Amino acid sequence: MSDSIHALILEALDDLKARDVTEVDVRGKSDVMDTMIIATGTSSRHIRSMAVHVIEESKKANKAPLGAEGLEGSDWVLVDYGDTVLHVMLPEAREFYDLEKLWSVSPANRTED
Repeated sequence: MSDSIHALILEALDDLKARDVTEVDVRGKSDVMDTMIIATGTSSRHIRSMAVHVIEESKKANKAPLGAEGLEGSDWVLVDYGDTVLHVMLPEAREFYDLEKLWSVSPANRTED
């Protein structure tokens, strides 16, 4: 299922002009997911619209998400499909949390501050 939901997410994001779409392979770094898809939107309304569009398209394909957080107007919306998790963020939130960098470090090389 993850390959088909993965393609569906990317297509739905493209439909609504998502910016800087990145896929992060977290196999071996996470026990709860294999892939994160991260996209940037231009406003809270835009990120909500993209997330809702992804959810609607996945439901049409009988692949409804396990859950979603942040749809009520935040700077970050997360949509959980189990093996694949979508993060749609405002540029400021994406830069601040820098998920790509956070997940690029292997667990053995992480240091705790």
